[in-house]
Amino acid sequence: MKYSILPILFLAFLPTSLQAQPAGALFGGFGEVDVTPAPAKKPVWLAGFGKNRKATKVHDPLMARAIVLQHNKKRVAIVSVDLVGLFNDVAQRVRKQLVHFDYVLVSSTHNHEGPDTMGLWGPNLFTSGIDPDYLKHVEAGLVKAIQEADKAKEPVRASIGTAHAPELLHDGREPYIKHDELVALRFIDERGRTTGIVVQWNCHPETLDSKNTEISADYVGYTIDYLKKKYHCPIVYLTGTVGGLMTSLHVEVKDDKGQKLDDGTFAKTERYGQLVGKLAEKALADAKPVALTPIDVRSKAFFLPIDNTFYVFGFNLGVLKRDAFIWNGDPHKAEPTAAKLDLKTRLAIQTEVGWLKLGDLEIAAIPGEIYPELVLSKVQDPPDRGADFPDAPIEPGIYAQMKSKHRMIVGLANDEIGYILPKRQWDAKAPYCYGRKKAQYGEENSLGPETGRILCEVFRTLLR
Repeated sequence: MKYSILPILFLAFLPTSLQAQPAGALFGGFGEVDVTPAPAKKPVWLAGFGKNRKATKVHDPLMARAIVLQHNKKRVAIVSVDLVGLFNDVAQRVRKQLVHFDYVLVSSTHNHEGPDTMGLWGPNLFTSGIDPDYLKHVEAGLVKAIQEADKAKEPVRASIGTAHAPELLHDGREPYIKHDELVALRFIDERGRTTGIVVQWNCHPETLDSKNTEISADYVGYTIDYLKKKYHCPIVYLTGTVGGLMTSLHVEVKDDKGQKLDDGTFAKTERYGQLVGKLAEKALADAKPVALTPIDVRSKAFFLPIDNTFYVFGFNLGVLKRDAFIWNGDPHKAEPTAAKLDLKTRLAIQTEVGWLKLGDLEIAAIPGEIYPELVLSKVQDPPDRGADFPDAPIEPGIYAQMKSKHRMIVGLANDEIGYILPKRQWDAKAPYCYGRKKAQYGEENSLGPETGRILCEVFRTLLR
């Protein structure tokens, strides 16, 4: 039997990257859209600190940045926007405009120097800071960023790297547990050109502090600028584990002359952003090839009780605008309610968790600011004697549930429900933990002590 050597010769002269592509290659694309508000035209109330913080001007833009990945007929999108947070209904409305996607993850960087998009930071206690027209503008920007990324898809291969920098995080609450791992993904086309980079880091973008009145993406904008200049490609930044409190405030940052830079200044914000960029550069320098196919996605909607009196009043005052339900003890079933100022009725909200398996990479999509203890399985054991629920079982850790070689977490994913604490570290009543004279910060921005337990268990059953 005779065989032609022409097909063999043809394959021999193909670029290596093309030879390596299997049938049903991975396609990836990036897109970004400017969603900066105009404070000169309409009042903008800045979010994340106190009320009545009115924006005076724009310092740097707020962006929605997206990545779309497709393998065979499975298509997913991840989009992140430079805002303090978005409720689940926003993610649902975005998805309705992108019906050809198998999954859309809508996240926020948790930026404290952008407009109020949750209603908590208006001019006073009784007035929401949300501009409905601006929120519609944001939703349109999220959809457009994903559509641009979808149009830009091309065959890609990926590499992944990690780097640690505990010195770039300040933990604002005992026990001091930091999630100091940065994860970076680099995508390369058939010519070996970098088409885009995804960076995931675990820190509050609040370096500019509470007195700033200029709209800014905080350090995230500077991180992206640094990486764009280095790699000449789009960058998507994802926020991860920020509860606890993982922050850039109080982190010692110095300029090129060794002078310490102060919190609340653009000098420190820019420098910190560059340091995070350099950390991503370090992760990418050691990056190894990673298979991101096949693609599998799961998500689960569930209910959480509201035990935070401030939040209940927010619902009844119309400041917190989202559907409320009657909590009956079942996280998988609840009835809607229109109850007003009924403190005897235990209310609930509906939210969701998600899980993406991209080949050898698993991504947890968590709808709020989860504490590192719950991600890294480092819940205090034994608990401090001052804890309110010292006998509470330890929640199943998020990362411990994921068995792939590589793991990543996206916080504020498809919702912002506030802080997610281990129940046995809940400390709202005296005597307080660690011999403190007053409670530590955290509980006042949480739905309640059951949040972490229920969420971690729903995530566990989702994977199981």
